[in-house]
Amino acid sequence: MTPAIKALERAGVAFSIHEYQHDPATPAYGLEAAEKLGFPAEQVFKTLLVAVEGDARRLAVGIVPVNGMLDLKAIASALKVKKVAMAQPSDAERATGYVVGGISPLGQKKRLQTVLDASASGQETILVSGGRRGLDIELSPEDLCLVTGASRAAIARV
Repeated sequence: MTPAIKALERAGVAFSIHEYQHDPATPAYGLEAAEKLGFPAEQVFKTLLVAVEGDARRLAVGIVPVNGMLDLKAIASALKVKKVAMAQPSDAERATGYVVGGISPLGQKKRLQTVLDASASGQETILVSGGRRGLDIELSPEDLCLVTGASRAAIARV
């Protein structure tokens, strides 16, 4: 049981777990999950961390479809800051307690400001990492926002 699953159980929201055999040679973790689990890429979301420029210790989370990219200007605007950059993997792992490729937006060590891409609103459920490679959690976008405190904004480029 991962901290992400524990967080959802504490919150009392509906979710389901999807597991697959992760291939360590695969660099695109999110696309691998979509393919192996048989979900459309626009329904599977990846968790990315950014560092606020001028305050590298301030990290934030962007959750975007695996077939898209995080728009750094758009997430900076959503966070109401001038500029952000992708966080260093070691900083992301330290802040979340998860390894890259398995970073969940749920159950992180520190509660970080989180933004979910607006495209999630068009989905009844979405999948996010469950806290390790090869484990995804399916839940409603509303419940994800409820548990993480996420706001919504158009932060992805597809």
